[in-house]
Amino acid sequence: MHHDFDYFVIGAGSGGVRSARVAASHGAKVAIAEEHRVGGTCVIRGCVPKKLLVFGAHFAEDLEDATRFGWTLGARSFDWQNLRDNVLAEVDRLNRAYQATLDSHGVETFHARAVLAGPNRVRVGNRELTARHVLVATGAHPQLPADIPGAELGITSNEVFHLEHLPERIAIVGGGYIANEFAGIFHQLGSQVTQIVRSNRLLKGWEPALADRLLQIMMQKHLDIRLNCQPKAVVKQADGTLRILLSSGPDVEADVLLWAVGRIPNADGLGLEELGVERRNRGEIAVDSANTTSLPWLHAVGDVTDRMQLTPIAIREGHALADRLFGGRNWKVDYTHVPSAVFSHPPIASVGLTEPEARERLGGVRIFTADFRPMQHVLAGRDERALYKLVVDASTDRLVGAHMIGPEAPEILQVLAIAIRAGLTKAQLDSTVALHPTMAEELVLMRETG
Repeated sequence: MHHDFDYFVIGAGSGGVRSARVAASHGAKVAIAEEHRVGGTCVIRGCVPKKLLVFGAHFAEDLEDATRFGWTLGARSFDWQNLRDNVLAEVDRLNRAYQATLDSHGVETFHARAVLAGPNRVRVGNRELTARHVLVATGAHPQLPADIPGAELGITSNEVFHLEHLPERIAIVGGGYIANEFAGIFHQLGSQVTQIVRSNRLLKGWEPALADRLLQIMMQKHLDIRLNCQPKAVVKQADGTLRILLSSGPDVEADVLLWAVGRIPNADGLGLEELGVERRNRGEIAVDSANTTSLPWLHAVGDVTDRMQLTPIAIREGHALADRLFGGRNWKVDYTHVPSAVFSHPPIASVGLTEPEARERLGGVRIFTADFRPMQHVLAGRDERALYKLVVDASTDRLVGAHMIGPEAPEILQVLAIAIRAGLTKAQLDSTVALHPTMAEELVLMRETG
């Protein structure tokens, strides 16, 4: 049967763009549809602009510390609009770059919403097109609480990059990575931050020692962290500010309320139900290990499957799928030993098993830690300490987990992810000569603590 395209991709985020490009490089006739902007969450309203804000926020402490390193600085001030506009200009550049990549590979782009119209059929605007294979790569969106009166008065991470002014007071609801990242950003830029966390700790599921250390540092920096607490209602006051009524403790007044309470797969309204495509607990599209749905011509990758909401995972899934369908290469994504980071202040990075996970799965484990003040903090007069932690299988001496909080932790952790994936042992790490003076040398000088 003749089709208009070999491959039609719905959603031009990181996973969709990679899959479309790779399929086209294999000779497939490819189209992609995007109703917002090419680049998706990560590039347009996620990890890239957020990391640029993180860089901007770091200057607050760097400028303060500079005097201890001999620098004499004049009057200092911060211009939110300047940083915001420069970040958005970079987003525009990346959007053009992603579009240029699609164009250079001969991928036809439809700047419109696309939905499934039947078997092997896609509707784009008022047109119906056919394709041998269709990929849904529509990502996810920030969740707003449905059961809290006035929740709509807050914003999400989608809108935070477009704030007209730097808020004098901001309340952030959530204890996950997005909440902690923006808490650090706004605190460093000069806002009064109140973080409201439903549970009794930050970063559920992460290595507990890192989460505890981050909480300690944030409180030392005078962020107002409210644990075991959740909003009951949000009220707009006469002066336009917000009052957040809490389940316990005093209410919070803020100029801006940021919800960071999870992300929901973008799978509604795509025509999945009419085709009988299975969806699971949070509405995500059910796929097999090869990212194919119950219909052999329909596939899904990335956050819309809710398997692991990380940009590099979506990219690998999209690449593997295109290779399998059009390139004669049958490989699958390995979801073990995936590194991840929280770009908090200071940043956190992790790979492999946490200590509780390792004790439950392996029984016998050995724990090695380094708890130290980075050299730059010593001279600057800061008490902030870094913490590195290695989890080792006692029976094999293999590294099974690595967890770090401190300056440049994500940059250092990437190398440890390679070591853990390669199955290296603690003895092999110890046999490596330290590179002195660096923070990373602590990885080969760590002491056993458990």
